[in-house]
Amino acid sequence: MERLSGGQSMQWYDGNLLIDRQPAVDERPLDNAALRFGASVFTTMRVYEQQLDDVRSQYPAHCDRLTHSLQAFDWQQPDWPSIYRGAQQLALHYPVIRITLFPDGTEWITGRALPPQLESQQQNGIACWLAPATYARSLPTHKTGNYLACWLARQQAQKQGAQEAILTNFQGDWLETATGNLWGWADGQWWTPIGESLENKNCSEPESQPESQRKYNGLAVNGQLWDQSIVSRFEAIAYTNCVVEVVPIHTILSDRTTLEYNAHHASLKALRQWLASSS
Repeated sequence: MERLSGGQSMQWYDGNLLIDRQPAVDERPLDNAALRFGASVFTTMRVYEQQLDDVRSQYPAHCDRLTHSLQAFDWQQPDWPSIYRGAQQLALHYPVIRITLFPDGTEWITGRALPPQLESQQQNGIACWLAPATYARSLPTHKTGNYLACWLARQQAQKQGAQEAILTNFQGDWLETATGNLWGWADGQWWTPIGESLENKNCSEPESQPESQRKYNGLAVNGQLWDQSIVSRFEAIAYTNCVVEVVPIHTILSDRTTLEYNAHHASLKALRQWLASSS
């Protein structure tokens, strides 16, 4: 098994392990749909104990989500055993793995470290910037390579002194963050937005379904569009994805107002426990 020395990087492309180099031009032609139109789908997963098969890594669920997008787009299925071999090799060196698939079935797997200051953010929360609807995602029920709107929203949020952006629609409803799902605590239960942009970023989180109220392993969740009447009632807000797990939001910045929430609310413990038990 290959081992990395200090400063080296590792990738997996089309069945081959690449140490300290990018795929060559002839391996990834410049004139292709992925580069011209963002024609790819991806999933980003956190690997626990360096093992894809650790139940918390949720590898099968990530593959299911990729398969759903491939079927929806009528793209070629990849070599799934090759993806497993490549992802497991990178899992020995990186806690976060990104699996990207192209229309012709080619896979590209990369790894990275956990976000800096993650533990502090999980404990103390972050600030978010409320982005205007012009930052709408393309094909929001899938994770495609055209993720420019989310990237730009986060860049603008950081310029405003926040760490994350909240995406909205043209009615002003809150949909999700640039990288995760939103959760709000009010009336003794958790609420999550159900609308055109919910994509189930964490594979254990609720999918977009007609039911307005459900229970997940004992956790009551009310799903509906987040308009101003809903968000004004929240005592606590958090965002989640499979990499950061649960991060409270203590401040939300917008052009008109600043909202503040309790980043140490007791309800956050139940949300963390539920997400851990759902893995």
